[in-house]
Amino acid sequence: MDRKDAPHVATYDVAVIGGGPAGSTVATLLARQGRQVVMLEKARHPRFHIGESLLPMNLPVFERLGVLDKVRALGVYKAGADFEADNPQGYHTYAFSEVVGHSPPHAFQVPRQDFDQILFEHARENGVDAYEGHEVRAVEQVGVRESWLDIRDEQGDGYRVRARYVVDASGRDTFLAGRRRLKRRNAHHQSAAIFGHFRGAVRREGVDAGNISIYSFAHGWMWMIPLPGDVMSVGAVCAPDHLRQRSGNIKDFLLATLRTSPALWQRLEQAELIDDRVHATGNYAYDAACMGGPGWVLVGDAFAFLDPVFSSGVYLAMSGAERAAAMIDASLRAPRREKRLLRALERKQRRGMRRFAFFIYRFNGPAMQWLFRHPSRRFRLEQGVTSMLAGDVFDSFAVWWRIQLFRLIYLVCVLHDRQGWRADRRRRLAQAGERFDDDPDDA
Repeated sequence: MDRKDAPHVATYDVAVIGGGPAGSTVATLLARQGRQVVMLEKARHPRFHIGESLLPMNLPVFERLGVLDKVRALGVYKAGADFEADNPQGYHTYAFSEVVGHSPPHAFQVPRQDFDQILFEHARENGVDAYEGHEVRAVEQVGVRESWLDIRDEQGDGYRVRARYVVDASGRDTFLAGRRRLKRRNAHHQSAAIFGHFRGAVRREGVDAGNISIYSFAHGWMWMIPLPGDVMSVGAVCAPDHLRQRSGNIKDFLLATLRTSPALWQRLEQAELIDDRVHATGNYAYDAACMGGPGWVLVGDAFAFLDPVFSSGVYLAMSGAERAAAMIDASLRAPRREKRLLRALERKQRRGMRRFAFFIYRFNGPAMQWLFRHPSRRFRLEQGVTSMLAGDVFDSFAVWWRIQLFRLIYLVCVLHDRQGWRADRRRRLAQAGERFDDDPDDA
């Protein structure tokens, strides 16, 4: 359904910039409300993207969208997440079947390029005018309910559309936040990543074969994510200064970094890097000063992104997009409610992000590492942490009070090792001030 003969002017209720999970979610739900929606994706699906590990709390969103069966057919069953631990097997599994909240007992690992394509095509099936290879070049807002988008297609032809509401779902391009000078680097945390796909890596046994595995190393943490077809996504998220130490090619640097974790390398040493392709990316952590204004809103990574250690990105993007769709529909029906609804949406989104961020910012510190290596089942504390890992960070009181208790125990651990805490905090804040751009040798 490509628009090769796009009209010079077309009018929509809502224009969505970007065709990733957030954009497809908000577009689909608004189209179901009877809104005329256009979604404009500058690339073509399938396109490579990081973020292959989903959370259990994604599943109810998939069900409401009507894509759960498609995702199930695509993905690898994910029963939990495992972290290194001081026990005989060397790791501890946080099983999603043991949560204290109401999240589903499992999730999926997915090839992101295929996952994103499924959601994009599903939006089309639900009545969205969804176009690939159509890049939004500028947005001019001439009134609260009138914005003009300048668009260029793959042939270089330009055209314009008019929309009553604009949704920026452009991901890390941060289209509107960048142009409105709203984007802020995270002052507390910053990271970069190198990663690739391997074939032949060792998986966990039995029901845990599809689990994500997290490993710590001196400069950050590493992941192993099982994907279909005996493929394993493996990478390292690290302080930007670690990537600047690279002196040779990026493949050798990735392998040298992964070798610093003996437990991970034992599972990877017989594996083969597929197509010798390695990716590098940086400047992970940022947000926008505000989530929106009259006639426009930011969703997903266009609004904010956290370090991916707990795989929160897709869930925060899609759940936020779902709430944004309800806000937009209500605002178009009753414009006087828009300011209050947008304020409530932003508060809720930031609250969920903060609950993830507490763990993310401190994950590499000695106190947090000790707690993850020695999980406690008293007061069902471990199950509360598992619920957080499942994405249950918004509404469950049973999860909330256990996370508060975990934070109190964390504080006690910090008081026992103030020197280690101070050293980690100094290092983290120093790295937050560093810059690292996407690697030009990404190949």
